[in-house]
Amino acid sequence: MYDMPKNLVIVESPAKAQTIEKFLGKDYIVKSSFGHIRDLPKKGLNIDIENGFTPKYEINSDKKTVVRDLKKLAKGSEVLLASDEDREGEAIAWHLTQALDLDPKKTKRIVFHEITKPAIEQAIKHPRTLDLRLVDAQQARRVLDRLVGYELSPLLWKKVRTGLSAGRVQSVAVRLIVEREREIRQFTAESSFKVTAIFEHNNDSIPATLNSPLKDYVQTKNWLTETASASFKVVNLDTKPSRRSPSAPFTTSTLQQEASIKLGFNVRQTMTLAQRLYEAGLITYMRTDSTILSDLAIKSIGDYIKSQYGQSYHSARQYKTRNRSAQEAHEAIRPTNISTTAIAGDGGEKKLYDLIWRRVVASQMSEARISRTAIQIAISNQKELFIAKGEALEFDGYMKVYGGAKDDIVLPPLKVNDPLILKQLGAREQFSRGPARYSEAGLVKKLEELGIGRPSTYAPTITTIQSRGYVEKRDLMGEQRKLKLLTIKDKQVQESEEEETTGADRNKLVPTPIAEVTTDFLTKYFSSVVDYDFTARAEENFDAIAMGQQKWNAMISDFYKDFHPLIERTEDVSRHEVSQARLVGNDPNSGKPIYARFGRYGPMLQLGETTEKQKPDFAPLPEGSSIDSITLEQALTMFRLPRKVGVTADGEEIQANIGRFGPYIKVGGKSVSIRGHDPHNITQEQAILLYEEKLKKDAEKYIKDLGQDVKILNGPYGPYITNGKKNAKIDNNTDPTTITLAQAEKMLAKAPDKKRRFRRKKTK
Repeated sequence: MYDMPKNLVIVESPAKAQTIEKFLGKDYIVKSSFGHIRDLPKKGLNIDIENGFTPKYEINSDKKTVVRDLKKLAKGSEVLLASDEDREGEAIAWHLTQALDLDPKKTKRIVFHEITKPAIEQAIKHPRTLDLRLVDAQQARRVLDRLVGYELSPLLWKKVRTGLSAGRVQSVAVRLIVEREREIRQFTAESSFKVTAIFEHNNDSIPATLNSPLKDYVQTKNWLTETASASFKVVNLDTKPSRRSPSAPFTTSTLQQEASIKLGFNVRQTMTLAQRLYEAGLITYMRTDSTILSDLAIKSIGDYIKSQYGQSYHSARQYKTRNRSAQEAHEAIRPTNISTTAIAGDGGEKKLYDLIWRRVVASQMSEARISRTAIQIAISNQKELFIAKGEALEFDGYMKVYGGAKDDIVLPPLKVNDPLILKQLGAREQFSRGPARYSEAGLVKKLEELGIGRPSTYAPTITTIQSRGYVEKRDLMGEQRKLKLLTIKDKQVQESEEEETTGADRNKLVPTPIAEVTTDFLTKYFSSVVDYDFTARAEENFDAIAMGQQKWNAMISDFYKDFHPLIERTEDVSRHEVSQARLVGNDPNSGKPIYARFGRYGPMLQLGETTEKQKPDFAPLPEGSSIDSITLEQALTMFRLPRKVGVTADGEEIQANIGRFGPYIKVGGKSVSIRGHDPHNITQEQAILLYEEKLKKDAEKYIKDLGQDVKILNGPYGPYITNGKKNAKIDNNTDPTTITLAQAEKMLAKAPDKKRRFRRKKTK
């Protein structure tokens, strides 16, 4: 046990505690609260609606030991609360005062934007007390989110599917993705033709493009035929200087976007790596919507640029924060020491640090200067013009550090009225591009544009909508389509075709059918909750609370008096209506209606009505179809399952069907996946082969049954012993068939307990 310190500093994470402890002397001990120590209990509402929406907090079960230890250390010590300087950090500090029996009006609160010795020492010299307005703003967010989640989620369980959740920000994020998907479905690509040519002048080649695409195939073909006999000359030359400015230093959202584009990191990965860099004292606080740099930072970056690249590369700037409701007085994300150009750490940490370093250095560098030339080429028998474009980098400026420079496109020296010789002429069909699906970073950008959420909420929101089954992050294969190519040879049009893949993409957010049903339900009955303006206004209300302009429980009361009656009014909405049932047609044999609707496990077909005497039959939708697109013919095919395929050599019947996890055959009580085969036409021979392969695989899995529920099995990583609760790996040098029950029990006793290991990981 420690000697009682004079000063106890409490931070949020162990890594942060270790870094800060290095900077403070023996009169200080630095301990971690391991994040939040109190919250609303998971079960129940725990908000006293009748008494000003007062929340009923409790100490988290996994933090009781932490609180006990901190209480002992706090007795007789001066406590300094050093959680992060944002609303969530302020709330953590307040909860610590409540759990440790400290006076929030007297307990010292220290804040800093970076974990460096000067910053920590400065914070110690200038402590403040808790800002209860920030605590109120965070409390309002927590209470509002609990009210929405607690009252809406059970309604979704009853009306849509068990296990669903709703959330103020999460449901809006899902709505954005659903609406974008529907825009993509409704989009019809329009065809046009891009015309290109290569001219020659004094043996120099000049590539050019027609100034506007041609609308259709016939027009393009006629145009090319006419143009092949035309003469060409330069009618205008225009050379203009152009400048490109560096982007502002990173905020949380721009870091997430750029790390996705340049490094391929997802949002959660970016934030995890940034947290590590911050706690190691390498970068400033990573949750910020400010682009401002301190005067000291601007000076140190400027000195570095001048010493490394010269005065001509330096241009000091202070960027204005675009977000008018930026909450905190944080700086942009930057390295704490600009002279540290490379760091130790894993590959991801190194890459992210390098990106942050280059971005902030570039922000204080000179603009890049580019010379752009455009040459207009007239066609003797057409009104359109060909345009040849050249570009040359005159001075790289910030691009020296951040990149982005393109190869020079050099045009030969020309003057007005110079004749040009046509060497090549052709047209390629192109299609207009529809809306793009959101990537994680793209969704963050959209949420920020709408004023929805805050830097600390983006990553958890995106994680939640995926874990809840509303959204899948997928690679999209795309489809093949043919393009027409027209070229001129000997003044005649030559036609050909080529194929291109359209719609292929990587790591895009795609809504599941449950997301569409849920979004439609919420939009119809709870439009205010998933309204973009309402969600943005809620953030503005939190800002007003943080500035002392509004009382937090008054804001919640205004919301709840409109929200709760909506919950009561939707109790009578039928599940049939919510499931978006669509009548596909009637079964010609029975006359029963066939509906396509959303069921417990996703889109499905229903044959017949639900009555007290008779239950309907159900079948899955065929692959590639949807509730909106399935035809009666397709639906009837699905009700021909299960289908008798044949019998095994032992005379057991083989049935083919489609289930939750795809097509399968069933022999007796054993089901075997037949993925890749159609259950409507799989043959007896194919089914028997797949069944025998499954029997062989299952037989090879069992090496030995030792009794008392102890078995030796073959696993993906080799043989192992199991009793159903614990697994013990078998050494490669040991023959598993020779192991006795006594030996197996000893090995299991030494093996780690899976449940205990999981809980330990969770508490970190």
